[in-house]
Amino acid sequence: MPTILNKDGFRFFFFSDEGSEPCHIHVKKAESMGKIWLLPEIKENYYYGFNEQEKRKIRNIVKENYEYLIQKWDEYFK
Repeated sequence: MPTILNKDGFRFFFFSDEGSEPCHIHVKKAESMGKIWLLPEIKENYYYGFNEQEKRKIRNIVKENYEYLIQKWDEYFK
């Protein structure tokens, strides 16, 4: 599980065996977890345990780091 980004207590990472899926990122904070598709557009797949404020924060972090996250996916899985 390579960690790609740590920001505001959220850890963004990939699972090492997911290269066959479309580009996405996982996020974790304490016991809460989520998955966000990055391509073809940013779209939440699921959130477990995050409140609405945390979800907004996650969306903002993903938007702010969008190109970096895609670049890291490409480096890791291609």
